[in-house]
Formats: sequence, C-alpha cells, structure tokens
Amino acid sequence: MAGGTAAISIEGVTKVYPNGLVALQHVNLDIRAGEIFALLGPNGAGKTTLISIVCGIVNATSGRVLADGHDTVADYRAARRKIGLVPQELSTDAFETVWATVSFSRGLFGRRADPAHIEHVLRELSLWDKRHSKIITLSGGMKRRVMIAKALSHEPRILFLDEPTAGVDVELRRDMWDMMRRLRESGVTIVLTTHYIDEAEQMADRVGVIDRGRLIVVEEKAALMQKLGKTQLLVTLQHALPDVPDSLSPWRLELAAGGTELLYTYDGQAESNGISSLLRQLDLLGVEVKNLQTRQSSLEDIFVDLVHGRP
Repeated sequence: MAGGTAAISIEGVTKVYPNGLVALQHVNLDIRAGEIFALLGPNGAGKTTLISIVCGIVNATSGRVLADGHDTVADYRAARRKIGLVPQELSTDAFETVWATVSFSRGLFGRRADPAHIEHVLRELSLWDKRHSKIITLSGGMKRRVMIAKALSHEPRILFLDEPTAGVDVELRRDMWDMMRRLRESGVTIVLTTHYIDEAEQMADRVGVIDRGRLIVVEEKAALMQKLGKTQLLVTLQHALPDVPDSLSPWRLELAAGGTELLYTYDGQAESNGISSLLRQLDLLGVEVKNLQTRQSSLEDIFVDLVHGRP
C-alpha cells in the first residue's frame, strides 16, 4: 500500500503555449510511492499536458518536477529511467514482432538485455503466445497490451497510464485492473488518467480532479466520497402530488416523476437523518407511500458537481 514518500513531486508547474493557451496553472501535487493515483478531468482540462511534462515530453513554462528524487529537466535520463508511459495513441512499429518491439524498448533506456524479464512481462499481459506475431496482425486490445509491455520493459518504478482502457472491451479492462493491482503490490506507483469514473472508483487510492488547468481537489477516494457524497432517499407515492406541502418544507424535498416521487437529500454521516420524522409527517398528511429506496452518490456525481459547480 501507499507510504508517505513522494514518488513524484510537482512544484508550481505552469504551461502556457505560444498561442497564449494556458494549459496548466501553478499545479502542486505529491504522488506517494506505491499508490494508484487517478487524475480526472474533462477533455482539455490539462491531464495529458501534465503527464507529458512529468515524462519530459513537454517542457513546463515554470515550476519543476522530481521523479523518484530526480529533476526531470536537470537529470532527465535518470528521471526518465524511473518512468514507464502508456500513451493514449497506439504507436509502435507495425512490422516488428511483439518480442522484438518490447526488447528494443528496454534497450532504449540503457538496460541490459534480460529475456527472463521480457518473458515475465509478456506472460503477465497474456502476450506470450503472440511473442512471434507482427504488431500489424494484432487486435486493438492486444496492441494496447503491447504498449503496456513496452512501458514495463525497463522495470520502471512509476507507471503512467493515459486513458489505458479507452476503446477496449470489458474483459480487457478487468484484466488491466488486475494487472495494475499486482504492479501496485510490487511497489510500482501508478498514475492513471481516465474518462471512466468507475475505473477510478475501483482502482484509485487517491483522486485528483483537474479542470481548466487547475488542480481543484486532491483527496483520498474514500474521504472524498464521504465528504462530498450525498445520500438520497427516493419516496415513491401511491398517488401523485401537485406540489410539495408546506409542512414538508424543512426536508427540502424535490418532487419528480409527475408528482409520484419525492427526493430527500441528507448527510449519511449525521447522527439523525430526519427520515423517520419525514415518514411520520407524510402519514399525518395522509400521503400514501408505495416504496422507499436509498442511494449513495457515486464518484461520477461528485466529479460532475465539482467541475460544473465552478464559476
């Protein structure tokens, strides 16, 4: 599990492109060694730019980044050797074999040939049977696995996965989640950007939300859901109400489904949630209840509230 040491330290990073576009605004973030950190944000929020700066692909306008203690600009080679990157784009030599592609990638980082490690990576990713196949013959899902194998070929301690399961089937997504957990157990720090909120909900230890180039929240996933999540009671009525009676105003109910549903939002952590008194009041008013149902906010609800609730 995650410890207190920072695998990545991002200090005051700003990126302004020559056309004046401000992609990142003074981002500060420590990512702990051995954690899975999910970076969420709408398209164009700055997720890929931030990853590209940490990986040395894009230069920051100001600020600095340390990867496992190495400055990514002043000590680029040492820093980059610690990092594996799986980009969104499936870019690899179509006419090379899987084995040659992954082995060559290891050599690019100055690592000695290690067929046993390459075999281990290919077996972990269910690629061993495809090791002699040319990349061009593989399915999209298999090509995605090859990209991960390339990123792991030089034994990095930090792995960036930029939208790793975009466009892949459900089975492969679950395989990749299992692989991420195994890597985390071996001490690898994983930074994940994703459009799939359920992926962050399943995988992440902590969540960061970025919007319009600013990091607007960083929180333990469980704490974030507890702090910002809501619990809702859906009361389905036998007969429709034209409006919410005045005597129910203390509960701030919403009327829905043509007057046949009352929605009550409350703090699920509070000692008293007001449900029993609400039901008593409904009974006093002669409002017949057909069904009761509760639900917790998901991480998606919280994400939408955070991003769309900003000025």
